[in-house]
Amino acid sequence: MSQGRSGAEQRLVTPGMTIGSLSGMRVGSGAISQNDEIIATKLGWVRESNGTVSVDPINSPYLPRSGDLVIAHVAEVRNNLWFMDINGSFQGLLPMSLAPWKVEFGQARQHMDIGDAALARVQEVDECHNVVLTMKGVGLRRLSQGAVVEVPVNHLDRIRGDNNSNLDRMKDTSDCRIIVGENGRVWIDGDDNGISWTREALAIAKQHGHKKNFDSIMKKHEGSFTRKGDA
Repeated sequence: MSQGRSGAEQRLVTPGMTIGSLSGMRVGSGAISQNDEIIATKLGWVRESNGTVSVDPINSPYLPRSGDLVIAHVAEVRNNLWFMDINGSFQGLLPMSLAPWKVEFGQARQHMDIGDAALARVQEVDECHNVVLTMKGVGLRRLSQGAVVEVPVNHLDRIRGDNNSNLDRMKDTSDCRIIVGENGRVWIDGDDNGISWTREALAIAKQHGHKKNFDSIMKKHEGSFTRKGDA
């Protein structure tokens, strides 16, 4: 559908904008059909796949689900729990019973304070959108080093790539540990050079994650990495 993109560039549309003719096309998410035309219902990028025209939103909110791995920041500390910013519409609650330490009542702040980052999982989301987190599990912990970078939730699949191919190349190139949270946060740990390069790679993902040639853009960036001491 030529109205959807020009070359490798996708077309940005706003709600109510006409994307193109309905003729021979199916309508996917983010669009509706009206008077034989496809109309956008979201602000985002037009995408055509197998005869279906959709609009991928510029930035989707994080909707927590049970089992999600998330990178959270402590927003508030109480005597027996932490309120955690999980980059969503609602905060997550981490009771001291689900922390990885033996926490005495009133001593929560001694283990994690406001602003600290942690790797956690969503244990439960109830019908009132209350989100309960746990840090009991392999690898779940307070993140006391490294850097946390925010990326659009709707670009996570592109950042990971098929079978984590993009993510694995980023790890190999930067020689960094990289963990991608389902809530649009990425933790990076390594030397300053590797962290700086990975930040740049994620910035590229923010800017170009909607493009068809995103993988080739990322591979070009991989070729720009120079390790300290290299000529």
